[in-house]
Amino acid sequence: MTDATHDPALRSWVASANGHAEFPIQNLPLGVFTPPGGGAARAGVAIGDMILDLAAAPVAEDIREAAAGGSLNAVFALGAGPRRALRERLSLLLSDGGGQRGAVEPHLHPMAGCTLHLPARIGDYTDFYVGIHHAVNVGRVFRPDNPLLPNYKHVPIGYHGRASSVRVSGTPVRRPKGQIKAPEAEAPRFAPCERLDYELEVGIWIGPGSALGDGIPVGEADAHVAGYGLLNDWSARDIQAWEYQPLGPFLAKNFGSTISPWVVTPEALEPFRIAQPPRPPGDPAPLPYLLDPQDQARGAFDIGLEVLILTAAMREKGIAPHRIALSNTRHMYWTVAQMVAHHASNGCDLNPGDLLGSGTISAPDTGGFGSLLEASRGGKEPVPLPSGEVRRFLEDGDEVILRAHASRAGFASIGFGDCRATVLPAN
Repeated sequence: MTDATHDPALRSWVASANGHAEFPIQNLPLGVFTPPGGGAARAGVAIGDMILDLAAAPVAEDIREAAAGGSLNAVFALGAGPRRALRERLSLLLSDGGGQRGAVEPHLHPMAGCTLHLPARIGDYTDFYVGIHHAVNVGRVFRPDNPLLPNYKHVPIGYHGRASSVRVSGTPVRRPKGQIKAPEAEAPRFAPCERLDYELEVGIWIGPGSALGDGIPVGEADAHVAGYGLLNDWSARDIQAWEYQPLGPFLAKNFGSTISPWVVTPEALEPFRIAQPPRPPGDPAPLPYLLDPQDQARGAFDIGLEVLILTAAMREKGIAPHRIALSNTRHMYWTVAQMVAHHASNGCDLNPGDLLGSGTISAPDTGGFGSLLEASRGGKEPVPLPSGEVRRFLEDGDEVILRAHASRAGFASIGFGDCRATVLPAN
């Protein structure tokens, strides 16, 4: 499924793109930005350290019209065909020897001076739970006698989140308040969260939607995905422990989620598709509506995921962000296509710009846990930091940074850009 746009030898006349760790010409992710001089938000493409204004670029008229609305919803709705054509056109416009520099360069803006926004107007947000190692680890904390419920291996578990509190990377997150009940306490109390946590997730942006009452066959589900980003679904573990039964996540989750500003397209990720890892012996096969041979053969991704932390004390001492987890998307128990197909299987309609979260993606080893709840064993084993500090859970002033990079021999490596936010004290 790769083509000339993935050629590792391809170089751009935008000098910063050549060898760029995140946005070489082989990536070309989509986003929404305001230029350094201000004005209306508009859609753009990241190329090295620059952003190309899509609405002003010499691309197809339908793309320019869709890009002028201050969000990517209309671009997402166009679907895979126009998106592939846009990628091919952008690759030509930005590559050495393309002969288009004069027509394109006036519409480039330095990324450092731009303001980045949410990529789309999010109508709905659903968070899944497809990281099986995280599910087992968290289950051991909350349900030591029954860590993984029996439906997990039959159903791509998810819950409806709160779209209104999703914010773009760089926006601080406020420590929430809620009901907390210690195991030894007779009654709960209302107080600021004391066990604030991050969650290392991938965000999935929906492109063309579906009509109410219609399903989406798993073999066609990829056509409904517009792209991918990084997602931190912040969690208040003490509030969660008290409220999550019987109806699941509520105030412990809906106070804030952070999404990276750039949408990495399915086309950019083609070189990094892999077969879905086989299920362990004895695990049930997915029901037929969730099983497609091609999805099993190439429906997963090999993308490295990182969590870094930068505390206030580390900033004062000039210490760089410290990596505390290294995971990979290959640890997802369900594919993205299975998530989309299951979401629509009961007739639920999906719309362009809807956001799905993968759930926390943890590796099986301790160095790959995607949350502090796992890394600190529920707060029992503090995580050491290079500043001499330790963390059981997040403290005010802590900045959490998520990163992702896809690499494969014979192809250029691409990144997702940072997904970061700093914890502010409770109001």
